[in-house]
Amino acid sequence: MVDLAPVHGGTDSLPEPRYDFSSNANALGPCPPVLAAIRAANVGRYPDPHYARLRERLAAWHGTTADRIVVGAGASELILRLIRHFDRTVLQLAPTFSEYARGAGIARKRVISASSPETFLRAQARQRCLAFLCCPNNPTGEVWGASLIATAARQGPLVIDLAYASLCGSTRAAEIEAAAANAWRLYSPNKALGLTGVRGAYLITPRPVRRLVDEAPSWVIGRDAVAMLEAGIERPAREWLAHSIPRLWRWRTQLADGLQQLRLPVRESPATFLLVDVGNAERISKRLREGGIRARDATSFGLGRWIRLSAQPAPARKALLAALAQWL
Repeated sequence: MVDLAPVHGGTDSLPEPRYDFSSNANALGPCPPVLAAIRAANVGRYPDPHYARLRERLAAWHGTTADRIVVGAGASELILRLIRHFDRTVLQLAPTFSEYARGAGIARKRVISASSPETFLRAQARQRCLAFLCCPNNPTGEVWGASLIATAARQGPLVIDLAYASLCGSTRAAEIEAAAANAWRLYSPNKALGLTGVRGAYLITPRPVRRLVDEAPSWVIGRDAVAMLEAGIERPAREWLAHSIPRLWRWRTQLADGLQQLRLPVRESPATFLLVDVGNAERISKRLREGGIRARDATSFGLGRWIRLSAQPAPARKALLAALAQWL
């Protein structure tokens, strides 16, 4: 039975920590031009219920048509809407983002968790599935190959979750998107823009699917999210992100180096997070939290020895490494 309780990094019921490694939001904070656009949005009025201008702008940016753009209240809402739309078993390549299995549980759909690309494709070929691939994968960082993506897209409906693709750099992101051209592509730019509190995402479908648009709640996102999605594709935001990524990568590498000096096994991603084997993730995460540091316990991913850490500036890294050196 799937646990329907949401399990994510970035928040808990305790007071805010001094240092937060648990969220994969951009550690440089909100993108200034996008934040300005959000603040300028007239939130005293309803948005366009059809999001016509937003969908046209997103379509033009991606070189497609507006009838293939589906707007949603974050990736999780679109994942659940897709699962309800397709009357199919949900297939995932585990360990991966928990919302695929959680959405299946909410919709009372069966979940198949494949443990390798080969078993993923075999299960998809045998079953009537809605398949999900997170690329790069959360929490392990794999970038799935073009052959796997192309084969899976031919075998049935395939959703490629691109939440972290833009944090791999523009060249790598373009390669991933090109490989996913025939899949259902899911974008949630609020992580890269440092605005995870603004709930806005969108889906690009392989063909127009009006029913999927109509299945959304009325006014599924507000004017703040509309402003974020529109401003996020404009040149000032893209330039800010392009300049921020090398610094975030450098912080991730420096964090990995520090952890390896403590003789801890590390699995880096091409984005801005990594996994580290601490022996007992639940115990170490709790000790870190008591010391004012929040980490993402990867036990819920089935990785009971590992914690996920995001790229953070030097003072945060110093505090984390000192705490781990003391306890490990």
